[in-house]
Amino acid sequence: MASWGAALATYRQPRLLAILCMGFSSGLPLPLTGATLSFWLAKEGVSRTSIGLFSLIGSAYVFKFVWSPLIDRLPIPVLTRRLGRRRSWALSIQALLAPAILVLGFSDPGRDLFATALASVVVAFLSASQDIVIDAYRIELLTPEEQGAGAAATQWGYRFGLLASGAGALYAVAFGGWAFSYSVMAALMAVGFVTVCLAPEPGADPLPPLAGGSAGERLLLWLQQAAISPLADFFTRPHWLPILLFIVLYKYGDALAGVMATPLYVALRFTETEVASISKVFGVFATLAGVALGGVVVARLGLYGSLLFCGIVQNLATLMYAALALAGHDLGMLALSIALENVTGGMGSAAFVAYLSRLCHASFTATQYALFSALFAFSRIVLSAPGGWLAERIDWVPFFFVAAAAGIPGLLLLLWLMRRTPEPAG
Repeated sequence: MASWGAALATYRQPRLLAILCMGFSSGLPLPLTGATLSFWLAKEGVSRTSIGLFSLIGSAYVFKFVWSPLIDRLPIPVLTRRLGRRRSWALSIQALLAPAILVLGFSDPGRDLFATALASVVVAFLSASQDIVIDAYRIELLTPEEQGAGAAATQWGYRFGLLASGAGALYAVAFGGWAFSYSVMAALMAVGFVTVCLAPEPGADPLPPLAGGSAGERLLLWLQQAAISPLADFFTRPHWLPILLFIVLYKYGDALAGVMATPLYVALRFTETEVASISKVFGVFATLAGVALGGVVVARLGLYGSLLFCGIVQNLATLMYAALALAGHDLGMLALSIALENVTGGMGSAAFVAYLSRLCHASFTATQYALFSALFAFSRIVLSAPGGWLAERIDWVPFFFVAAAAGIPGLLLLLWLMRRTPEPAG
């Protein structure tokens, strides 16, 4: 285990700044097809049913593993030879994503909802594709010892991106309207573009040549290397099924509680200003503190030790929602609940992202990480969906105790894996 001083020193690595800026570029598009877009649609008088259906646009982030083999293995003519595999794909996607955001901003959902939906789908697809490249770049650029700090850096950048296209986009709307706001967001994509231009190509394993045979045989060989080999590599590892279950369950309790956090605030009669100030602003910085601390904990305690410690504290912090439900409309308790939940949730995220990164084989980084992150998204989006139904039937305090208990199976699986498998080496 590293000393606390050595763990903190990891953040002084210059390449972590590039990871942070790429994280910003990764987080920026998400609210533009999510919460920010929903606000716009509501202002335009779009029906709640239609707004709800727009949430399906986020499916691109769940199914990105389907096309990740193409991004992982397919070279781009001319660009890949000059820029490298990761940088060529990143720059190409970002060069398309910025104008797609611009087109979405100049659509008119009040008059042509279909055009807005189509533009949103394109933005979400390109955003999910950008995530594939950025995740692979981070994993390949950093050493195994730096993955915890890298996870924290990318989470920091990601949260700043969410803040810019969430609260920042709404401020821009108040100043110049929706087209102006989305134009500013499109311009901010230059942060990621410039970063990729200045950053080095990571030292990924070279792609094996597709030599000999007919065009059909070479295509089959390419498909085998791009889509089948990454899965075969993972599924031949010992205890692969418990590992996949652990990925699904590790943050399940945290996700289940998070789904019902905002309805709880409404039920306790907190105003929009109170929630925005404490949850959306103070809460973001609490999360940033948590992911930074989580990166240090990974370096200090190791991967398994940090997963166990961060998992325990994030599940215990879920009980603060139960305490808030008992306290009622209490701003001090609201701030304390959000602080503890966001700090510990950020710590858990940093340790978890570091774990997923270390699970990836160097030859299949993009495809394997896309699969692992899709499993996590499945837990966050699909398995947490019945949370509202459950909260209606057992009330707030019992619900949040159930949410805390929902994190226990993941911790038990972790203890089982700690005894039977070594820490993934990356």
